Amino acid sequence: MRPSPRSATSCPERGSNSQYAPGPGHRRARARPSCPSLAGVSSLRVGLTGGIGAGKSEVSRRLESYGAVVIDADLLARQVVAPGTPGLAQVAESFGEGVLGPGGSLDRERLGELVFADASLRGKLNAIVHPLVGARMRELEEAADAAAIVVHDIPLLAENHLADGFDEVVVVDVPPRAQAERLVRDRGMTPEQAEARMRAQASREERLAIATIVVDNSGSLAELDRETGDLWAELRRRAKRLAGNEDGSTG
Repeated sequence: MRPSPRSATSCPERGSNSQYAPGPGHRRARARPSCPSLAGVSSLRVGLTGGIGAGKSEVSRRLESYGAVVIDADLLARQVVAPGTPGLAQVAESFGEGVLGPGGSLDRERLGELVFADASLRGKLNAIVHPLVGARMRELEEAADAAAIVVHDIPLLAENHLADGFDEVVVVDVPPRAQAERLVRDRGMTPEQAEARMRAQASREERLAIATIVVDNSGSLAELDRETGDLWAELRRRAKRLAGNEDGSTG
């Protein structure tokens, strides 16, 4: 293991060659720096995305444990079509009662089979769900502390052209072959189902093109722990720089 080019007890210096440079040409981080307090720092809006099976949720959970305010678009997408909601009623009206389970809840597997095989149906579903999710995300962000780092966990950030709405865009990246293997191994998909789900999303190249920060999750969970620790340190540094009060001190 190579030692980190940064000290494990300090944030990256202003103007340093950070591992989290824009785009895909990053190096894997090998240490977890500690950083100054964010007292007095304005909110940093972060879009977090990654292809299915890339491990975006693992990064999201780790960032939340560090103190980020995480707004999970997938979780909200489930909430807005929960039993009894206007969202579920719209979905049933558009796709038929066949997408409902015996108890009246959404049969996600059945709906997924329909929309991932047909781009027009996928667009139809998105037209129902996305505005509802967007409204709820705005409510949650407005409720966050003014000094928070707010991370919007959005699987379809690239597909919906949302990158310009964020101060930073973090892409969790793995090679497509690793994605497919994880979907088969961890989610019980057939290789054909895994490929179909991947094709329904933006390509790896399209995601990397919008990234300001890239997290490589092709290694172990321990390596991801180190990556996410460095990511959090870098987001804190950028938040302070955004507020114009970075002083390079630790505390």
